[in-house]
Amino acid sequence: MILSLDQGTTSSRAILFDEEARMISQGQYEIKQSFPRPGWVEHDPEQIWETQLAAARDAISASGFAATNISAIGITNQRETALVWDKVTGKPIYPAIVWQDRRTAEHCEELKARGLEEEIASKTGLVVDAYFSATKLSWILDHVEGARERAQKGELLAGTIDSWLIWKLTEGAVHATDVTNASRTMLFNLHERIWDDKLMDELRIPRSILPEVRMSGGDFGVAAAHWFGAEIPIRAVLGDQQAALFGHTCLEAGSAKNTYGTGCFILMNTGTEAVVSSHGLLTTVAWGMGDEMYYALEGSVFVAGAAVQWLQEGLGLIEEPASSEDKAKEVEDSEGVVVVPAFTGLGAPYWDMYARGAIFGLTRGTTAGHLVRATLESLAFQSKDVIGAMEKDAGMPLTGLRVDGGAVSNDLLMQFQSDILGSEVTRTAYAETTALGAALLAGLTSGIWTRDQLESFNKAERVFKPMMGQEERERRYHAWQDAVSRTMGWEKHEGHR
Repeated sequence: MILSLDQGTTSSRAILFDEEARMISQGQYEIKQSFPRPGWVEHDPEQIWETQLAAARDAISASGFAATNISAIGITNQRETALVWDKVTGKPIYPAIVWQDRRTAEHCEELKARGLEEEIASKTGLVVDAYFSATKLSWILDHVEGARERAQKGELLAGTIDSWLIWKLTEGAVHATDVTNASRTMLFNLHERIWDDKLMDELRIPRSILPEVRMSGGDFGVAAAHWFGAEIPIRAVLGDQQAALFGHTCLEAGSAKNTYGTGCFILMNTGTEAVVSSHGLLTTVAWGMGDEMYYALEGSVFVAGAAVQWLQEGLGLIEEPASSEDKAKEVEDSEGVVVVPAFTGLGAPYWDMYARGAIFGLTRGTTAGHLVRATLESLAFQSKDVIGAMEKDAGMPLTGLRVDGGAVSNDLLMQFQSDILGSEVTRTAYAETTALGAALLAGLTSGIWTRDQLESFNKAERVFKPMMGQEERERRYHAWQDAVSRTMGWEKHEGHR
């Protein structure tokens, strides 16, 4: 069996998989979200460890098997969340600063003012943003008394959540991270595959506190016997979005996955080449195996499921998100109504923080059904925007989209996504794709499975094929782009505030 540890933003989960990659048992615990000030988000690292350990023990206990039956552990984690702890006692010196936290926005502006934006982008594939780990680590060293001096003396360790779990499981024997998590810090040089000296200097983060970077499928030490009743080797580590890409078996260049949550996370495998984006997408490591590193382009849609929530809570047009499909089916099509849910501005490929949401094409005949249908279509249009940018950047066509997340049970949305992309959309049978991805890589690294076997482990539950003609597709997408252009810069206009 393979034990997958899935440490997410809101919960710690563990799932046991058998030799056919079927789920045997699981455990799960919520983790407390702390908001000490506006824009600040923190987690208790000790609680993260305790809930993850308890979830794993629950999964093993519920399976009826002994820990000696488990061949390997795979770890997947919330990315960019960072912490610093004492090398001897193992006690965190400050709470973990969560990826959503914005306290270091000013520090990021300062880095831009110092002209570092281009260098950071070319070396790390990232934009300068408070989202990533580096400025969080820097903030902790600056704001905890004596931390900088202790870091210089080699008394502290720092890392992302994967490193914390590895360190705890191996009882301090291994301080390591994998290439996917390292690639989200703003300190990792994608091309040289090392922590970048210049960036560490600029952010005043000593190399001695950072974990060793290893391939995602590799040796991360052994979980001590007393945690689970037997020693278990840790054989895979991946950030959550990369784990989902692997769980969808998007192993070939041009394959992509879209996770429809509050927003959408879209990743496209670009093979062994790190493609630099000219559309504001992120270049990131997909995973590393053996000597090969595989890369991906990543783009986000800010508002996806949140737009469906707005239909329910803001407008009262639906009773619950699940009823949006039935409401949308009350009409044949959206009849020219276009909803642009730019509630917090627009992300890739537009990058306009001054854009605001709008509804176009209203007539006296417009009903709640039209508004709901147009809102669902906006999720597919925004995803097409990002995927189109990926195709241009990578110079390769999309070979198919695999999907997961809350909204994928909506057949109407999935069919429209396929229609507007002009590509097949595959809804897989397995919902827990992130945990599955960590398990598949751990099994592959341990020699339990071959690469050829992996695709049979997350079969299609339904494949949606495009039914819309090319002319209609272009007309609909052109109307969307026209609507988006009219929302841009809205907040900047005189008298609009």
